[in-house]
Amino acid sequence: MISAAIERMIAFYEGNLHDIDHFLKVWAMAKTIGEQEKLDRKTQQTLELAAVVHDIACPLCRKKYGNTNGENQERESAPLVTAFFADLAVPGLDVERITWLAAHHHTYTNVDRLDHRILLEADFLVNAGESGYSREVIKSAQTRIFRTATGIRLLNEIYLRSLPEY
Repeated sequence: MISAAIERMIAFYEGNLHDIDHFLKVWAMAKTIGEQEKLDRKTQQTLELAAVVHDIACPLCRKKYGNTNGENQERESAPLVTAFFADLAVPGLDVERITWLAAHHHTYTNVDRLDHRILLEADFLVNAGESGYSREVIKSAQTRIFRTATGIRLLNEIYLRSLPEY
């Protein structure tokens, strides 16, 4: 199921290497954090599928708004996610949750479930490297966003160990 969604998402991005690389890295981070945090099988699968499609609205947002800011992505993603999973064997309730996660992957408030927290952490871990976030921004995110032991460990190992202090 997940491999079919990955293959479909690669085709969806029509050769946009940045978008393909980004979602694959977020998926890998979400998969890793979820497994280390011992999510149950159903939640892990839902998380991974959400990570695959979390930026599904980016191509549309580039055309419609000229940018991919989080607010626009969250506004536009739900119908795209629903259509993406229409003919894949994913139960309806899972598609609802995947759609909700994609529509809230830039919402850092009122995080009430672990799958949402992990998706936020995974996306931040990847964005920090792609965007070259400063040590100050990363340290701030460590206290504002990160709650899982695995996410905090990865943030420290990947970024805070290697970034110079200013």
